[in-house]
Amino acid sequence: HGEPSWSYLYRHMIPILVEAGHRVIVPDLVGFGKSDKPTRMEDYTYARHVLWMQELLFVKLNLQNVTFFGQDWGGLIGLRLVGSDQGRFSRVVIGNTGLPTGEGQLTKAFMDWQKYSQTSPEFPIGDLINTATVRELQSDEIKAYYAPFPSDEYTAGARIFPSLVPTSNDNPASQDNKRAWTVLKEFTKPFLTAFSDSDPVSAGGEKDFIRDVPGAQGQPHIIIEGAGHFLQEDKPNELAQIINTFIASK
Repeated sequence: HGEPSWSYLYRHMIPILVEAGHRVIVPDLVGFGKSDKPTRMEDYTYARHVLWMQELLFVKLNLQNVTFFGQDWGGLIGLRLVGSDQGRFSRVVIGNTGLPTGEGQLTKAFMDWQKYSQTSPEFPIGDLINTATVRELQSDEIKAYYAPFPSDEYTAGARIFPSLVPTSNDNPASQDNKRAWTVLKEFTKPFLTAFSDSDPVSAGGEKDFIRDVPGAQGQPHIIIEGAGHFLQEDKPNELAQIINTFIASK
């Protein structure tokens, strides 16, 4: 999942994937959902998020034959996992995400979001998610996105996340992401992009993957219409079916 959501984001997709016979694992990142939430921003780093997921998925669960789907920070972390141990993965699907190295300009929408996350006196997580969907979320859905955070101090992980994205070469994660890209540029297993048409944050981000990842060649890449940044909220059925079809075809 991405920022500042949690596994609740996948509630409509999970039954469709399970019905197709798949085991579905949707972890809450540290600082989100029902996972622990350190209250000091300095406790959160990009490298730690990768390590936490490696410990869960590779060590504790020892997952193999993985079909990975990642959106937003789910992609930034998950693609690093692919880069660190690609043998565990059978295929990759990504939506509205990237793997920035600090080279090249990110979208204005992202840079504005990064600034807002650090300067706004308030950080209304549920309402922020509602602004990043095409459809209007119901009040109980908005409340569900507020629910993991009993007070503002527990939003430290969400607050700091945008600042951890590499926007320059001197970012601590820049070199690690470049190493992951080195692996991805030789990744020959099926690799699919499923971005949306109404997300200014990640607009055009699929092009680098389609161009540079060998496994992305000849795949049925799609731009999902009528979906914002959180395409799991706007088009969950379509996205789940895309994943099911992709698994069945390879």
